[in-house]
Amino acid sequence: MNPFLERYKQLGQEFDPESIKVTSCFRINTLKIEPKELLRRLNQRGVKQRKIPWLDFGYEYEAKFSLGANPEYLLGFYYLQDAASQVPAQLLQPSKKELVLDMCAAPGGKTTQLAQYMKNQGAIVALDTNGKRLLSLRNNLERLSIRNVLMYRKDARFTFDLGLEFDKILLDAPCSGNFTLEEDWFEKRSLEEVQERARSQKELLKAAIKVLDKGGTLVYSTCSLEPEENEMNIDWLLRKYSDLKLEKIDVSMGDPGLTEAFGKTLNPEIKKCRRFWPHKTGTQGFFVAEIRKASE
Repeated sequence: MNPFLERYKQLGQEFDPESIKVTSCFRINTLKIEPKELLRRLNQRGVKQRKIPWLDFGYEYEAKFSLGANPEYLLGFYYLQDAASQVPAQLLQPSKKELVLDMCAAPGGKTTQLAQYMKNQGAIVALDTNGKRLLSLRNNLERLSIRNVLMYRKDARFTFDLGLEFDKILLDAPCSGNFTLEEDWFEKRSLEEVQERARSQKELLKAAIKVLDKGGTLVYSTCSLEPEENEMNIDWLLRKYSDLKLEKIDVSMGDPGLTEAFGKTLNPEIKKCRRFWPHKTGTQGFFVAEIRKASE
């Protein structure tokens, strides 16, 4: 058995990756169109869609053509986005007056979703180190008519250079990914890479806490299924910073965060996090945690 599948079995999850089908989803951009009108247009094109009950703007769909190549897409009426991937911005849900940081923003699915909640007001500082990905971010901002984003090519570990403190922060951290996102993932990935990713994620978490205002909220997410990049990082964070607490994630889909992994007992509060196993949710693999900094 593949070592990753063996690990998942140890975590109580046994499944055949070949049998898993991730549902295709989109998010309606309410800055540009009313949901009823977009659904009417897509219906006319023969697109079958169904509202995802645990998401604000997310829909599953079936179509005989690519939804990334029709007028409604080019006009920015929707964004093609996995269901689980829509959860972090929905949890953060910033207001019109807040200053928000998106630490690893490109290509912009979550950035544009944050702007949607803010109704194009307030300000989002969006960082990424990759020039090509920033070009994709810029294109998506233009296509979806987003006007409240300041985009920087910058390593998020050095966010303190900006001299700002943020009301809310989204850290959708670079991670090892999972088998639903990449062909031959099991052959390409190693446990050493997982450990290296976890170290990098800790650096980003430290940077986030440094610039998070008192009383502010940080949402941490990955598309990894590995505890080292998820629950173990949160356990480390809670031990390192006494002024942080986890908020319970009120989403009906997914499992509670693991409180024990590979013989290691973790902070029991981590059950407030959410873990998306693809064979259970029909989404990509995903993990999300909501962390609040004490106001005093």
